[in-house]
Amino acid sequence: MDSPSQPEPVEQVSNKQPANGRTSDRPAYAKIRQMNRGSYDQNLAFSILDAGLIGHLGFLAEDRAMVIPMVYARKEHTLYIHGASTTRIVKSQKDGAPVTMAVTLLDGLVVARAAFHLSMNYRSAVVHGTARQVNSDAEKEEAMAAITDHMLPGRWDESRPMLAKELKATGILAVEIEHVATKVRSGPPADDEEDLELEIWAGVLPVATAIGQPLADQYIKPDQPVPASLQAAKRKFA
Repeated sequence: MDSPSQPEPVEQVSNKQPANGRTSDRPAYAKIRQMNRGSYDQNLAFSILDAGLIGHLGFLAEDRAMVIPMVYARKEHTLYIHGASTTRIVKSQKDGAPVTMAVTLLDGLVVARAAFHLSMNYRSAVVHGTARQVNSDAEKEEAMAAITDHMLPGRWDESRPMLAKELKATGILAVEIEHVATKVRSGPPADDEEDLELEIWAGVLPVATAIGQPLADQYIKPDQPVPASLQAAKRKFA
């Protein structure tokens, strides 16, 4: 695999300072160890979060480190994370609990001549923040609307209103974003110069997330049109 200590000039890296203060003010857990792929660019981090569909949330429960994939949405400096009200990830997180969430977008497999330099093109964002349970029905609805429209833009207005029992069964964590960090790799493989003349194929195998054709359930009438939110999702995640 690509050596993390080997600089790769093909990578696109932002060196902007974090929006929430100087790099030196960041706690150790929120610092990037190798900066050749990293940045603290908040706008870049937010763009990755907004383009992702699944976030892996890390938290502590019963003195164990836990990581669970979750659906989410971002509203300014808050992440809303959805789970049933009875789930451990919601019930165990007291207000003020520290959490970390990572989102990664895979753009390609980087095929090098040497297996040591095999790599991936990707964009990743890591968020450190403080969680709180959302208890008010109004904020729950606001969070659910944000999460729904993150996946399918405009779907909230196409759906029927939430029932009281559904609100009660819904658990929402709000994570106030305190620190962000990104890592990005793009471009061709970083083979050693002496290997470039070898007759071994090298390059990039693109990887894309694609939204397929809608498959209606058995209750949809043949002449019922496909809602606008599905086409909006197709455009968003193209």
